[in-house]
Amino acid sequence: MLELRSITAGYARNAPVIRDVSLTVAPGESVGLLGPSGCGKSTLARVAALLHRPDSGTLLLDGEPVGRWRHRAPRALRTAFGVVFQQARLSADPRLPLSDLIAEPLRATGRGREVPKRVAELAPAVGLTPDLLTRRPHEVSDGQLQRACLARALVLRPRLLVCDEMTAMLDASTAAALVAAVEDYRASTGAALLAVGHDRALLRRWCDRTVQWDSLT
Repeated sequence: MLELRSITAGYARNAPVIRDVSLTVAPGESVGLLGPSGCGKSTLARVAALLHRPDSGTLLLDGEPVGRWRHRAPRALRTAFGVVFQQARLSADPRLPLSDLIAEPLRATGRGREVPKRVAELAPAVGLTPDLLTRRPHEVSDGQLQRACLARALVLRPRLLVCDEMTAMLDASTAAALVAAVEDYRASTGAALLAVGHDRALLRRWCDRTVQWDSLT
């Protein structure tokens, strides 16, 4: 269970982007967070994934308050979350071939021996062919790079996946393929999902329930 209680957060002192926002994602549940661009959805998603410390409020995971964020959070907490951002090119190291991009979290957590097996499992699951794995971000399309970023988010087998506008910059067929890959992963693991977006039709098809941003504030 992920609970965000009365979260206020921003990036400058005394200038919060979001104020007093609460949201709950139950184990195995898929929740869509719907709202217009600029309303603060991505900031809340970063807080939910332990990537941004709120100014006030409480985040609880399985009933336990979280007190540390980013690299200071315990490894067991950090690896419980997988995150896919909207702009794959801003979240990918341009020097790495896609195989190494996918493997980054494994190597960072001292699990390098798992790399060949996990990359071989995840590449076809997200629709990447072997020839693409040797290419660097500038040598692939936005959709192909986002497929690799999704695989990277899944490589540690997270129990909660945060997709922040994951499909916003993709064509319809690629978006559908990535949503299907997420749902296949969730079906096999029981992972929960927080999907942030502004496409009402997509979130309603994808998620168990959709929460309108203005109902949170």
